[in-house]
Amino acid sequence: MTVEENLLERFGPLIPLAGLAKLLDRSPEAIRMFLRSNSDLAHRINSTKLKVGRRLYFRASEVAHVLGSGEATK
Repeated sequence: MTVEENLLERFGPLIPLAGLAKLLDRSPEAIRMFLRSNSDLAHRINSTKLKVGRRLYFRASEVAHVLGSGEATK
């Protein structure tokens, strides 16, 4: 099972902020602070962001690409 298939099965096509926090083993507030930082990984994850009303979601397939590409650690 690929990273993308795992995320789609676990969260569906959109991952809520709390789901991303659980996935990265951080609190939702820590994820919010990280996403405001000036790091390459934060920019790449922010590019997957989708805002629906006041809620933040992240596209699961794009998050899987960011996390599974190996470039996320560089």
